[in-house]
Amino acid sequence: MLERTREQWSLLTLYQRFEDCVAIALAMTMAVIVAAALVHLLVDIIQLLRTDAFDPENQAVFHKVFGMVMTLLIALELKHTILTIAERKTHAVQVQTVILVALIAVARKFIILDVSASSPQKIAALALVTLSLGAGLWFLRGYYVSELPPSREAQPA
Repeated sequence: MLERTREQWSLLTLYQRFEDCVAIALAMTMAVIVAAALVHLLVDIIQLLRTDAFDPENQAVFHKVFGMVMTLLIALELKHTILTIAERKTHAVQVQTVILVALIAVARKFIILDVSASSPQKIAALALVTLSLGAGLWFLRGYYVSELPPSREAQPA
């Protein structure tokens, strides 16, 4: 990534250079956060195993571990999005990626949600958010597909 940025540096505008610097700094920050979160997750799992408290049937333990795993997945997806910008595959954050990260975050919320302690309104609100994000993703899929060049098979010979 840095090599490609160095090669293209002279061709970039001042704002694109600024954008690259911010993207690289954010990617490095996200890498540190992901590494720290992974270490924390591993330490927690080792402690649970050592004390024989790791019982997948125990809802509290399951929610804690799965919540941490989902948080790591969200962080990795954000880092990937930042790297995509820094590698010049795209010049802007794709709305589709933002919606996917939001869907992962809502899925995480559903996984760690204590249904017995949650109000029906909260569950309905989360379901509505999920449906709205899914619908937005579905509409964007149609937009991005229409923006693609026609395939070779569809072109006359």
